[in-house]
Amino acid sequence: MEDYLKPTYFIESTDPAVTAFAQRSMGDEKDETAKAVKLYYAVRDGFKYNPYMMRFEKQYYRASYVLEKGEGFCIQKAILLAAAARSGGIPSRLGFANVINHLSTKNLRDILRTDLFVFHGYTELYINGRWVKATPAFNLSLCEKFGICPLEFDGIHDSIFHPLDTKGQKHMEYVHDYGSFPDFPLEKMINESKIYYPHLEKFIDGTLEVPEGNFEREADREHLN
Repeated sequence: MEDYLKPTYFIESTDPAVTAFAQRSMGDEKDETAKAVKLYYAVRDGFKYNPYMMRFEKQYYRASYVLEKGEGFCIQKAILLAAAARSGGIPSRLGFANVINHLSTKNLRDILRTDLFVFHGYTELYINGRWVKATPAFNLSLCEKFGICPLEFDGIHDSIFHPLDTKGQKHMEYVHDYGSFPDFPLEKMINESKIYYPHLEKFIDGTLEVPEGNFEREADREHLN
């Protein structure tokens, strides 16, 4: 269990800013489950989901970087939650999967050329003797714009993407599970991205800047239309 409590380059559980964030989010809570729940919602809604934050250099995946930017995509937010949990004495690890996302924006679909999201990241927390999945990716305001149910977390049940949205339409399908890791496997993520997104090679190799966008604004505009 020591591997799931110690700080790493990415999961900076002893970084002063991360420690302060964790303490501020947990408050005076003593119960392990309640602490985990507070940390989950602090990351879910305190940091906007932004897929255009995806980069392929290691410095962009440090918990302190996500704190500084105030936003991130699924992997970055999962790393922040993992770091905050370890700071609070809760063992954590990272899980990854490929998902088919039926709710996206035209700009993002044009960039990826597919609705398959490779290496989607989430957090697993060890609470009361068992691992529980927590997915803090989509903040509440984004869910409202897309018309999807926000993922809730009670520290007891797994919190993973809903298969349907609020209208009964397909939302998310899990198609491949990479398993769990005590630290972020950056090289594996890069290699998988090269396989599934070969047209993004120049972005992956760092010779071009990753395209930018405002995901919430795109969602809001497309939803209204």
